[in-house]
Amino acid sequence: MRIYDVLVVGSGPGGQKAAIQAAKLGKKVVIIEKSPFLGGAGIHTGTLPSKTLRETALIYSGFKQRAIFGLQLIMNRDITLSELLHRKTEVIRAQMEVMLDQFSRNRVEVAYGTASFVDERTMVVRADGSSSEEFKADFIILAPGSRPARPSDVPFDSAHIYDSDTILSLDRIPANLTIIGGGVIGCEYACIFAALGVKVSLVEKKQRLLNFADEEVVTNLMYWMRHSGVTLRLNEEVTGIKVEGQGRVATRLDSGKVIVSEKLLYTMGRMGNSDTLNLAAIGLKADAKGLLSVNESFQTEIPHIYAIGDVIGFPSLASTSMEQGRRAVCHALRKEGITCEVPGFLPYGIYTIPEISMVGETEESLTLKGIPYETGCAYFHEVARGQIIGDTHGMLKLIFDRNTRKLLGVHIVGERASELIHIGQAVMSYGGLVDYFKDAVFNYPTLSDAYKEAALNGLNKL
Repeated sequence: MRIYDVLVVGSGPGGQKAAIQAAKLGKKVVIIEKSPFLGGAGIHTGTLPSKTLRETALIYSGFKQRAIFGLQLIMNRDITLSELLHRKTEVIRAQMEVMLDQFSRNRVEVAYGTASFVDERTMVVRADGSSSEEFKADFIILAPGSRPARPSDVPFDSAHIYDSDTILSLDRIPANLTIIGGGVIGCEYACIFAALGVKVSLVEKKQRLLNFADEEVVTNLMYWMRHSGVTLRLNEEVTGIKVEGQGRVATRLDSGKVIVSEKLLYTMGRMGNSDTLNLAAIGLKADAKGLLSVNESFQTEIPHIYAIGDVIGFPSLASTSMEQGRRAVCHALRKEGITCEVPGFLPYGIYTIPEISMVGETEESLTLKGIPYETGCAYFHEVARGQIIGDTHGMLKLIFDRNTRKLLGVHIVGERASELIHIGQAVMSYGGLVDYFKDAVFNYPTLSDAYKEAALNGLNKL
């Protein structure tokens, strides 16, 4: 048996940061990865591949140049996604080298195989279906990640119907594509394929997309999705999916509509990878989606066993998983004098076209809480930098308390939204007022200048 201070299951974003944090605190750490390669879905099938494809699509299609120069490039219909994802290989290799270097410098050991519980402090790791070894640790961090949900009534195959892991293996870019599910993954892929000239139909059972985001921002996104050729079928339930003659996929909706397309992407939820952990051996139980319940410190019902990342559900973002990993380790080791800082406001970045990002409260959440607020908006077409780069649809919204002027939320749709959000995040983390932006001097011309315009717009309403 090998004995450690901290054992981490999964080398995705959350597991990686948890292992590094524990090592920085002088602990003996091992990270267990079931796949042959480190990095989890974030590097190999999810975050990096899809974002790399997004950037490639924007360049290859001349999407960003259309508003400036009026370019309309003709897409080569025979090009494969593997060709468009050529850059992905280099990105993944570089990130894996960084990870291996970090583990080496911090003396984090790596073991490959599938981990399952023997008792509350012991896990057995089986590799290649034969050899096994036991690991014991004072603290265990579960970060096994998730996988796409694959309902039995959806006839997944390798030729017509895909999930978010297999969609990147498309043999060619289809003329039309149906996407089931208007969550983050569904919206991102809808925008990517639309930029490549694919006629996309997006089916969502709710009345709006991304219901956790600010309604005004989502409405803006939906307008530009439609402008890019995405057909939105909202408040629609799927009653059947079938591959018919000539390899066409027919999607039937409860309203009687039938959507026929070459390919279909199913993105209705993900399942936590908790089924191989043998949770029954320690008395823990996952829900129907394979998700584990944790408290505000990411502890399970067994105090020294923590769970982070996709396996605990929303928001299931790489950035939030990283912070969860760091916080879980800090909390676990606090008994030995290690303190964990109060967490700041966590930003959300959604890489649609245009991308959207948010931090803090929404108008809807403040209304439910009965908190008086005011908003200030700046539109990129009024900002010089927005005109220069051709982003005439972007918007930045500030939400602040009417009485104290304290900044409560920032919501952005448009170019570089996921970068711009961190300015507002920093101000919020220090309890800043909206007046900060009124008095600050920003470089000109920049998109950041939209903060000043939005602050002045909001303050003028008081």
